[in-house]
Amino acid sequence: MATKVLMVCLGNICRSPLAEGIFRQLAEGQNFMVDSAGTANYHTGAAPDRRSIEVAAKNGIDISNQKARQLTVNDIEAFDRILVMDEQNKVDALALCTSKNQRKKIELLAAASGHNATHVPDPYYGNEQNFDAVFNLIYACCKNWLAKQD
Repeated sequence: MATKVLMVCLGNICRSPLAEGIFRQLAEGQNFMVDSAGTANYHTGAAPDRRSIEVAAKNGIDISNQKARQLTVNDIEAFDRILVMDEQNKVDALALCTSKNQRKKIELLAAASGHNATHVPDPYYGNEQNFDAVFNLIYACCKNWLAKQD
């Protein structure tokens, strides 16, 4: 059975769609299923931010068909690993948990990957360079995380 991994950020339009697309590409042919969600419902049903779509496309990844959705209690139960982008995402995801086992599933992507970053910064209010930097950080974190799963 595939390991189900959920990538989580605030609105599910910048970081977590990138993480979903990057993870999907890096884990191709491996036994993983990946999805993404946001802790808030600001953008439910919307496509990823155009800058996320552009930086992903520039790196050979198509995330244009993703649609934002909010993290649910059902997600906490259904997914094996929930990788969040920052401390506030972690706090918000943990608030949905009803058991110790559920809480153990939730980790910061950067920390879980062994990367020296503590979180993935939100590029929403930044420029294209911020999106490039976030793409590169998420790519490194996903690659490290997958390597630790072997």
